[in-house]
Amino acid sequence: MKILIVNKTDKEGGAARAAYRLHQALTSMDISSQMLVQNKVINDLNIIGPTGKIKKIFSKIRPTIDSIPLKFYPNKDKTYFSISWFPFSNIIDQINAINPDIVHLHWISGGMFRLEEIKRIKAPIMWTLHDNMAFTGGCHIMWDCEKYLSSCEYCPRLNSNSKKDLSYFGWNRKKRIYDSIDNLIIVGLSNWITECSVNSTLLKSKKHFTLPNPIDTNIFKPISKQEARKLWNLPKDQKIVLFGASNATSDINKGFKELYNSILKLKDNNVELVIFGGNKPEQNIDFGYRTHYVGILSDDISLVALYNCADVVVVPSLQENLSNTIMESMSCGTAVVAFDTCGNNDLIKHKGNGYLARKYSSADMATGIEWILKNNKSKECRDFICTNFDYKVVAKKYINLYKKVLNDSNKFI
Repeated sequence: MKILIVNKTDKEGGAARAAYRLHQALTSMDISSQMLVQNKVINDLNIIGPTGKIKKIFSKIRPTIDSIPLKFYPNKDKTYFSISWFPFSNIIDQINAINPDIVHLHWISGGMFRLEEIKRIKAPIMWTLHDNMAFTGGCHIMWDCEKYLSSCEYCPRLNSNSKKDLSYFGWNRKKRIYDSIDNLIIVGLSNWITECSVNSTLLKSKKHFTLPNPIDTNIFKPISKQEARKLWNLPKDQKIVLFGASNATSDINKGFKELYNSILKLKDNNVELVIFGGNKPEQNIDFGYRTHYVGILSDDISLVALYNCADVVVVPSLQENLSNTIMESMSCGTAVVAFDTCGNNDLIKHKGNGYLARKYSSADMATGIEWILKNNKSKECRDFICTNFDYKVVAKKYINLYKKVLNDSNKFI
């Protein structure tokens, strides 16, 4: 069985890290797996990226060209919105030349290829949903907007007052594209996103499955808290509250403002805050506690040590599908407080292995931080992740699904 995983990049961002972990998990189970990416970073012979100086340069500028129509929406919010209109990509030709048994799409935005080209893929297609883009007019983060249930228009992400805006044309394009594809299977990483997709007008006719990301629990594991704090030069006797994500301080969806409001409400004075994944804001922000900004982490070993420094990890995101941060932290035995929204309850069982705060309530998030600081749930966290999300457990489920898809497709040959 030959699997081709397609993602914009192999390392940058949560979807890339998850896709690469699946690739590694499949390889460890003796499955022939390759990745095809627009931007290659990792030195792995089974990852195929653009070759030659011109192709590499072109791959870097494609996202900018693809986003040009967004210039007509100067008041759009700062969340991702993808159009996927720019042609002249050879990705689909590469896919068909590789001739895999199954093409497994992941995050394919950023000008990777024109969406209409999906129907040229010859092999059965699985598409893992890392966000909302596949079933909306273009937004990756829809928050509470439910226009996708019927059709997109007057897009709040674009701050549009026009019915026939980019979301309208994007939604109708996808309707035409999806109606012409018979060999498309949808995989939701969480029960929440699967339900959203099943209820959407665009994808409700497709077969759906729910399978999570895998994690290597031999890498993300508990280590000595004192030794971890020595490595990071953090105090031994303080309670460490950890927050982090890709673009942690600048991405409005990651909840930096909600974190700030929650920390202000803490009553425990024996606390220090550690923030990773983003640069220190230019304007100083006083949380009322000593705050350490450790920047962007590029390797798992640093992440593991940092998770093990913490007494609690806070994930105040407004929307999460299946959070890598939550899964990684719990695998290291560090409990998490997050809002009870979207896919968070697939990972966190309220007061069982963590704390689910009321949706967008900073006060309840502060209560959750203090609850976790008083209730050690390290074993419950670790056991839950090892049982349900370890890479061998998840890889077996994906292999079984690949076999089912191949078996079903062969019936019609």
